[in-house]
Amino acid sequence: MIYRIVHVTEYSYAESVATSHHLLHLAPRDTERQLCLREALAVSPTPASRSERVDHFGNRTTYFEVQEPHRRLTVESRRDVELTALPPPPSSGGPEWESVRDLVRQPRNVELLAACEMTYPSPFARVSDQVVRFAAPSFPPRRPLLDAVADLTHRIYEDLAYDPTATVVSTPVDEVLRLRRGVCQDFTHLEIACLRAMGLPARYVSGYLVTHAEPGKPRLVGADASHAWLAVYSPGDGWVPTDPTNDVVPDQRHITLAWGRDFGDVTPMRGVIVGGSRHELRVSVDVSPLGDDGAVLEDRPLLAQSQSQSQSQSTDQDRDQVQDPDRAQVQPGGGAISERDGGGGETTTGGSGTSARADRQSE
Repeated sequence: MIYRIVHVTEYSYAESVATSHHLLHLAPRDTERQLCLREALAVSPTPASRSERVDHFGNRTTYFEVQEPHRRLTVESRRDVELTALPPPPSSGGPEWESVRDLVRQPRNVELLAACEMTYPSPFARVSDQVVRFAAPSFPPRRPLLDAVADLTHRIYEDLAYDPTATVVSTPVDEVLRLRRGVCQDFTHLEIACLRAMGLPARYVSGYLVTHAEPGKPRLVGADASHAWLAVYSPGDGWVPTDPTNDVVPDQRHITLAWGRDFGDVTPMRGVIVGGSRHELRVSVDVSPLGDDGAVLEDRPLLAQSQSQSQSQSTDQDRDQVQDPDRAQVQPGGGAISERDGGGGETTTGGSGTSARADRQSE
């Protein structure tokens, strides 16, 4: 099946922005389960320069700068992605979790070195005593790794409530544990921190969910917005994904965008601006089936005015700076913008965005 992903981000500024610089993670990765067939990226105003590169984790990134004064910035990414019908990833079994921990402590090849890198705490997935205590019940001695991961995923799903108003991008994992609520990004960071607390490799995955529900199954949290889940390294199986927000093993409904240590490595759009003052953000994400042959069911020009499923939020410069400690430095007289999940209520575009409902069971 081929899907078209249309991800539109629009900033409207109260005052003119003199210049702006932005980095995008909006190009879906090619994996054994998916292939990006066609793509288009449009920016208005037209950037003075634009370049692409592959980052440390193998994600395709786009950098651009706008040097003319502007009161509005629009970025529209359109990608056609083919999902391959493969057997679902394993959800149980695997080697004993202690053997995996010990194996990656002394990496002897490139694959294990990449796994070892994902065992260390990162800015959004820090390890603490509270995290260790939460993780420990899922890891009794000699338990198969994927059984332990499935148990941990289920516990997070059961113990934490989905609440898009409870957290912001800078909310630490310990606070998420105390509140027992958050969004996809929070659940994912919590499980990553738990796995790393046990010495296990876990990486953050950003992407999208197919927006239609399969017959007889509820629509997953995260449809019509960006989403986040994680993958754990299991020798012999590779990187095995799990989605704690929905308590499922990602397969044909999860489209991978990028991966890294945590959200900070894969922010869909971030940047630094000079000027602008207050701003309003509108974000829309649509994932539509094109059919098995890629026949377009509906098409429209890039940067069209229709932006269904959009979300907006106004914020002042000082509040925005407090909420993203990992953002680039702000130039004098300017402001900086960070992109977060679409459901978090902040000035963001996504990474772990979710649909605007608080009850995972009802939709």
